[in-house]
Amino acid sequence: MQLARRDNDMKHLALIAVFLELASTAARAENCGKSREYLLGNLSGDLALPPKAYEDLFKTCLATAAMANVKDAYILKDGGIAVVTKQDSVAATAATLSQFCDANPRATLHFLTRKELLQTKSIVNVIKISSTSSTSCRKIKGNS
Repeated sequence: MQLARRDNDMKHLALIAVFLELASTAARAENCGKSREYLLGNLSGDLALPPKAYEDLFKTCLATAAMANVKDAYILKDGGIAVVTKQDSVAATAATLSQFCDANPRATLHFLTRKELLQTKSIVNVIKISSTSSTSCRKIKGNS
């Protein structure tokens, strides 16, 4: 009787853990959707890319938001993907960049700095950040 109850409790804990992870991923992906809506709603002025490109970037953003070291992700107006990391160490950042570039060899990942985070009070400010200061995955992989 106790063994069956313990097994049932373990199943409940596993289900709760899965639910929490899914909720966490959905929350991280929320800003991918907000930045896409803002860009495609043309609230940011002239777009740097065609609308189809932002739809493709949305998929990239969602996948990026699901990465282990990514706390939050955004689509940038210039076509880059901006992220807020959970860990800001060199090793964690390098692993995140490597994972991103393996999955998106033609994309650019911009790590939002503490200074940028302090200066950006809304999603409007975030999507206007330029990713040109970041090295593209093409250059990193040697495909420039």
